[in-house]
Amino acid sequence: MSIAFNDHHGSIGRLGEGLRSGLCSAQVHLSRRRLLGAGSALMMSSLARRLTLAAEKKADSGKPPKSVILLWMEGGPSQLETFDPHPGTKFGGDVGDVATTLKDVRIADTMPRLAEQMHLCSLVRSVVGKEGDHERAIYAMKSGYRPDPTLEHPSIGSILCHADDAGADIPRHISILAGRTAATGGYLGPQFDAFKTGDPLEPVPDVRARVDESRYQRRLDALNNVLEPQFTRGRIRNLQENRTLHLAGTQAARKMMSSDQLTAFDVKEEPQAELDAFGDHPFGRSCLAASRLVEVGVRCVEVTLSGWDSHINNHSLQSSAAGTLDEGIAALLKRLEERGLLESTLVVCGGEFGRTPQINPAGGRDHWIHGFSTLLAGGGIRRGHVHGATGPEPNADKPDTHVESPVTIPDLHATILSTLGLDPTEELDTPIGRPMKRSEGEVIESIIA
Repeated sequence: MSIAFNDHHGSIGRLGEGLRSGLCSAQVHLSRRRLLGAGSALMMSSLARRLTLAAEKKADSGKPPKSVILLWMEGGPSQLETFDPHPGTKFGGDVGDVATTLKDVRIADTMPRLAEQMHLCSLVRSVVGKEGDHERAIYAMKSGYRPDPTLEHPSIGSILCHADDAGADIPRHISILAGRTAATGGYLGPQFDAFKTGDPLEPVPDVRARVDESRYQRRLDALNNVLEPQFTRGRIRNLQENRTLHLAGTQAARKMMSSDQLTAFDVKEEPQAELDAFGDHPFGRSCLAASRLVEVGVRCVEVTLSGWDSHINNHSLQSSAAGTLDEGIAALLKRLEERGLLESTLVVCGGEFGRTPQINPAGGRDHWIHGFSTLLAGGGIRRGHVHGATGPEPNADKPDTHVESPVTIPDLHATILSTLGLDPTEELDTPIGRPMKRSEGEVIESIIA
């Protein structure tokens, strides 16, 4: 059963509050194998597809369900200061590069620890987008679709949780250090929204009763025997299933409050050496928590690192953010590999777009959608591979001509879904009965293991 936390009954509601994003405003600047053959698939009912998927999952039950950890670089990380440096060129800026564990592959010298883990990764250096505004680009990167005023599309984590019921007692879809852009369930429903929480150094809020056990139990009895019957009397029969979800939310919250899996959030249980490896900052602790959460069955953990919006002082801002990222991601990959979790956990690291090759008069780089980078590792992704490339001096009039083997955002989504064992072409029904494919992209076969 999916976990919903709707704030209907005080502290037994949505736990944790999102942090406000510091992004600049728009006004500031100008595969999984097919289930059946194509013919029969068209005739296949939704129920039949689900039964077939269920049978397939049962046959594969010896394997752990796959999870995804999204390291979300909010604000637009510069490809030139992270995964695709061009030092010594006209637009290279002040960053240098460093050798990695992949022959002939170098990344920015802002991330020396990640350089030692690159043999575990696939690097896509040729992502191209269509949205240059933060809010619209974030939507596109998290859902695989451009914003549509008639429909809200679900995120990858929501799709993964919707596909089956495997997972933990605690929320199966979690966003740590979330801002206003935390992943949502879109048309799949709010029960698939990410559960938001903050720095793992602090306890998860609202999971402990504020009164003694006997009084807490009396309140629950009153809720179940008095308030709920009065609330549902005379209302439509499917009120809570399709409208309020309050019963499911209350039951899920109670289940979480009593679960031993809550300790997965508590990174203070880890040895000091492990804490030091991830870095003494909220992002590092969140990466450590993410590894602990997937170990107990959480299907999707989103960890946000802001500070990449560098319209001024680009080198300073990007280098600082990249240093924080370097500690967290390198330690995360190493831990997942050592614990045998990397094959069942897909790690994705990227942001909404890149940064312009040209450095502006304020020493910053602006928004750039013509060839930026995303890193993937584990979960069926080919190890030690680089897909695509960008030229050091793009033509301002034809910027896409400097991108070799371009990858669209829908392509990236289709590939991620495929490695998670989901058919990206399968259609899901929206609340109004409109069928929507999970993705409209094409799988990048070259980075599939």
